[in-house]
Amino acid sequence: MMRAWGNRADTAVIDEPFYAYYLERTGKEHPGAEEVIAHGEIDWRKIVNQLTDAVPFGKPIFFQKQMVHHLLPEIDRGWMVDLTNCFLIRDPREVILSYIKKNPEPTLEDLGFVQQEKIFDFVRERINSVPAVVDAKDVLGNPERILRLLCHTVGVEFDKAMLSWPPGLRETDGIWAKHWYDEVARSTSFQPYTPREGDVPDRLREIYEQCRECYEKLYQHRLG
Repeated sequence: MMRAWGNRADTAVIDEPFYAYYLERTGKEHPGAEEVIAHGEIDWRKIVNQLTDAVPFGKPIFFQKQMVHHLLPEIDRGWMVDLTNCFLIRDPREVILSYIKKNPEPTLEDLGFVQQEKIFDFVRERINSVPAVVDAKDVLGNPERILRLLCHTVGVEFDKAMLSWPPGLRETDGIWAKHWYDEVARSTSFQPYTPREGDVPDRLREIYEQCRECYEKLYQHRLG
């Protein structure tokens, strides 16, 4: 999704601005963590100011890719209401099977589903309407249709540039891209959906069920 929006001429992009703060506060052992912290901002208030200030390069659209588990509880949530919030959801089975390739013992908090549901409820209550929800499988099944729906919902014109992009990394990618973005760097468009094979390990079944409840709550509101 970041590639799609980043390929628009009218859109500035920022990649996971709270990542360094999250790693510094939690001490999580992620690939390249020391480098991420050294090059990132670790004061959440300064990050919020950056996200709510003027859009970089004078562009009309500012796409901010966030990971909900990076938004730790001590971060004030009020600033979110001033932005247009969109929630990208994904089947927790596929999330877990992907995640354990890098971290075989994730906690419930690592996966972000509980935090995503709480933030969704927070935003929905304060704007008195349902924020946009997009399911990853739907995007891959029909990218143009879902992106058109999303653009309409958030009040911007759809741009066909969102459907394909040059391969490779971008200046707007986080410094962690070399650890996490191999498939993204090879991509030139949304690839057709192919189910991830495998079952959630027994040791993670309880976590999976909790994630599933959160996912299904948002799934009922998805566009499409």
